[in-house]
Amino acid sequence: MELKSQMHNELRSILDYWVKNAIDEKNGGFIGTIDYTETKQYNDPKGSVLNARILWAFSASYPITQNKEHLQMAERAFDYIARYFYDREHGGVFWSLNYDGTPKDTKNQIYALAFTIYGLSEFYAASGNEEALKMAIALYKKIEEHSFDPLHKGYFEAFTRDWQPIDDLRLSDKDANEKKTMNTHLHIVEAYANLYRVWKDEKLKQVAAGLLETIDKYFINTNSKHLRLFFNEEWVEKEDVVSYGHDIEAAWLLQWCAEAIEDVNLTAIYKKHAIVLTEGALEGLDNDGGLWYELEMHNNQMIEEKHWWPQSELWIGLVNAWQLTGDKKYLDLTQKNWAFVQQHILDKTNGEWVWGVNKDYSLIEKDKAGFWKCPYHNSRACIELIKRLP
Repeated sequence: MELKSQMHNELRSILDYWVKNAIDEKNGGFIGTIDYTETKQYNDPKGSVLNARILWAFSASYPITQNKEHLQMAERAFDYIARYFYDREHGGVFWSLNYDGTPKDTKNQIYALAFTIYGLSEFYAASGNEEALKMAIALYKKIEEHSFDPLHKGYFEAFTRDWQPIDDLRLSDKDANEKKTMNTHLHIVEAYANLYRVWKDEKLKQVAAGLLETIDKYFINTNSKHLRLFFNEEWVEKEDVVSYGHDIEAAWLLQWCAEAIEDVNLTAIYKKHAIVLTEGALEGLDNDGGLWYELEMHNNQMIEEKHWWPQSELWIGLVNAWQLTGDKKYLDLTQKNWAFVQQHILDKTNGEWVWGVNKDYSLIEKDKAGFWKCPYHNSRACIELIKRLP
């Protein structure tokens, strides 16, 4: 299939950008920010999520590309995380560092710990590095010790460096300040499932299965076909937005998690959810094949931006739906979105993908690389399609 060979090419192109541009030769690790003009901001903070996602992307890509340079990038990311981001005193992960590697924001945002586990377990799979596996297991145990809510189930969002309660729980300014969120739960179970692939621990399997049951109970609205995003500790929902990107990411990723932990019953449940959530996400599909960002529920107002990452997740969700149903419409929509991405999201001059475009296709002037702009969603989309397409 031509699309499969195009994914091989696109994966190499994405990785090539990061190899050539993201290494911080001045301060170590990777540059904190490359802005939309391709200006490298060497003095900007370095984010834990960016570094964990670089670790994952190059670790996951190496078995496909067999390019030693990609394994070296993963090793660089691991070394920097182990030396600077990993908190050996309290057993967490610093949210951010100053450009010189000194701690900046020392809170334990569980989302960041989850992505670090995700990256470490993938790196262990690619390299056999035992220290990476030990760190991943230690972080998993810290999450279970401090973040799990034994009374109401689910996980709390954030803590201080020494695991005390914290007032501001948000991942970013746009999020609601609530104690339990879909986004964090999605990425904890993603991390646990990936860890289980390389560490067949029965307790971990039970914990991951319990989390998938919690997500099924609270976060998936089969009536609206969308995810519920924000809750307090007692599972009282705070309605916010419809996030089409998260709908389609959860559609395939939760099924993948159920399959990874080898749970037949949960896999059956999440295969059904996959189709429901995919159809919900397609409500945000524009005529040009691009996926809109979000819908504000309180005024039914579309946020008329098309960001890079929902397009990536759309590919996997659609191909997964095609695999489940055999319905060619999903494959056709994948091709249509790929054409949209090629026309409007790929940076044909500098490489990689832009943050996104507005309704009139003007550039959204945000990072090419940074706290949230990472080689994770788009590389994973290429990897998954390479694995799934004939």
